[in-house]
Amino acid sequence: MSTYSIKEEQLAQFTKALGHPARIAIIVLLLKKQTCICGDIVDELPLSQSTVSQHLKELKEAGIIKGEIDGVKTCYCIDENNWTKMSVLFNKMFDSFTITKKCC
Repeated sequence: MSTYSIKEEQLAQFTKALGHPARIAIIVLLLKKQTCICGDIVDELPLSQSTVSQHLKELKEAGIIKGEIDGVKTCYCIDENNWTKMSVLFNKMFDSFTITKKCC
């Protein structure tokens, strides 16, 4: 049994997946395109195919993106449901902070 709440576990999973600049770049690219893209991701980033694939795998396992097989390629896009969930969790955490006195 975990000592952390489900929300804390989910936030940790999302932040772990967001913890690399290449993954942020992939997400920004997917948000900009707002469509499923396959090989274009490798063309847009200064990374090898295998490195991009590893980052896509991490983002997919965290539920931030989803992939759909299209022939021999997998097309990726933002997972709308988990994106909303992530946004709500982060906003609740950030909104819970109020400055009542200076601490440092």
